[in-house]
Amino acid sequence: MNHLETILQNQKNIKVIDASIDYTLYAPINLSASNTHLIPEVLKDAEAFEQYIETHLSKNKAKVAFGGYLETRNLYKRSSVFNDTISEERNIHIGLDLWIKAGTSVLAALDGTIHSFQNNTALGDYGPTIILKHQMEDVTFYTLYGHLSLDSLDNKTIGQTIKKGECIATLGAPPINGDYAPHLHFQIITDLQEKTGDYPGVCSSKDLSFYKNNCPDPNLLLKI
Repeated sequence: MNHLETILQNQKNIKVIDASIDYTLYAPINLSASNTHLIPEVLKDAEAFEQYIETHLSKNKAKVAFGGYLETRNLYKRSSVFNDTISEERNIHIGLDLWIKAGTSVLAALDGTIHSFQNNTALGDYGPTIILKHQMEDVTFYTLYGHLSLDSLDNKTIGQTIKKGECIATLGAPPINGDYAPHLHFQIITDLQEKTGDYPGVCSSKDLSFYKNNCPDPNLLLKI
């Protein structure tokens, strides 16, 4: 375990959505390519996908469905963002998703400042996105919050101080959120590689070693 992973693991009482929802009301969900229930008709239609999530939550008596770190998915086949003709298909998810209704409050995981924000508008992209910068001990790292509502970007400034647990956004609805069922994509990033308002949340198998190192498991921090 490297220094950043140790720092993340030592943090306590972290929530990135609605703090009133206890982790006992979270249920894991399998959105991998091995899930035969996720037929293309579900994956391509945000409304059908949201119904799939709602059914899963109801069956599990849960309020939030979570998971997806290093999960290989078919979810991205509909979008040219992940499937151009030059490079290998990007289909391995390198963040953690929290599936719950649009309008749910999104909270800063830790004290930090606003590094950047923007609306990533391509089909299947993040939609409105906020990236926070954090400094703990001698380590600088970043947290990314994707699939937000458009008004989440209002009144934001670069360098703005943010406190742990502060509401920084609300979850967006399709099509503004990249045209997905409502959810938060939460990702930890060591090196932003000079990107602003955006960073890959999905990678190809050939790049997995780099991104696995650069984007540690968010559940080291959340401990769901």
